[in-house]
Amino acid sequence: EVQLVESGGGLVQAGGSLRLSCAASGITFDENVIGWFRQAPGKERESISCISSRDGTTWTADSAKGRFTISRDNAKNTVYLQMNSLKSEDTAVYYCAAVLQPEGVTVATMCGEDMDYWGKGTLVTTL
Repeated sequence: EVQLVESGGGLVQAGGSLRLSCAASGITFDENVIGWFRQAPGKERESISCISSRDGTTWTADSAKGRFTISRDNAKNTVYLQMNSLKSEDTAVYYCAAVLQPEGVTVATMCGEDMDYWGKGTLVTTL
């Protein structure tokens, strides 16, 4: 059974930081693109950042560049999202998702709604 379990969400003041974790099981971790997505109240879910567990290449949305950093620990089957300089507009449920990465296909191409597996989400609230 595939499981993606997010943790690290919470309440933070504007300008503060949080680190989200996504622990994956049931997948061949180093063959997947793992990503973070978010859905704010009344809005569609959007892609934030993805990383190739195969080679570490990343893609990050313009709204997160310079503030959010994605990283991975293949030994722990875990992907992280370090979020700095949080703003009120970052308030959302943050989801982790995974998709198998075919050879020769970029992370940017894979980082979208067609992910194979999704976690249940963790709430981030910025005051």
